[in-house]
Amino acid sequence: MSTTRLLLASKEGDNDAFGELLEQYRGYLLMLAHRYLSERLRQRVDPADIVQLTYLEAKRDLPAFRGNSPAEFAGWLRGMLKNNVATAVTRHISTKKRSLNREVSVAQAPAGDASGNLWIAQLPGSTTSPSGVAIRDEATLALVEALHQLPENQAEAIRLRYMEGLPLSEIVERMGKSDTAVAGLLKRGLQKLRTIMDVDNSPWA
Repeated sequence: MSTTRLLLASKEGDNDAFGELLEQYRGYLLMLAHRYLSERLRQRVDPADIVQLTYLEAKRDLPAFRGNSPAEFAGWLRGMLKNNVATAVTRHISTKKRSLNREVSVAQAPAGDASGNLWIAQLPGSTTSPSGVAIRDEATLALVEALHQLPENQAEAIRLRYMEGLPLSEIVERMGKSDTAVAGLLKRGLQKLRTIMDVDNSPWA
């Protein structure tokens, strides 16, 4: 089913449709959680945990959601995610007993500790054949870090196109924008990315 149909079915009580609908937004929410959490805070808070909490709240509060479009649903999820990030920041920074100043820095962490990057593996389209995993993972990390420097709409359009491989029509539906608007986001986003990273030689292109 299309994202719109999944949303309508979810509002009618179809749990399977709701589960499938949420999975379509996992990559988007992971990207936002990583963007909103500082590097130091990500040592303590896994972005994937923030997303999971957001999913639980979405399931609980779905009857209160009044929108009917994927874009409205994305905005609703985004709002909950931002609140959960704010709660995490308050809990882990404002509370003296758990101050990040007492935490071991990344440079002092045990070798091979990649817990802060585990969420990347959950991004749709972030894995490939065994022979290309190393290159793909490196490209994923570089792309995601570069996307943090773009406006959110541009970053999401590029993520949907180059990380999920969605056609323009599905991106238009997911973002609730016109063909022209999405094409403009992709064009401007790629132009900006080319000033940040070597997009022409990336596996995403």
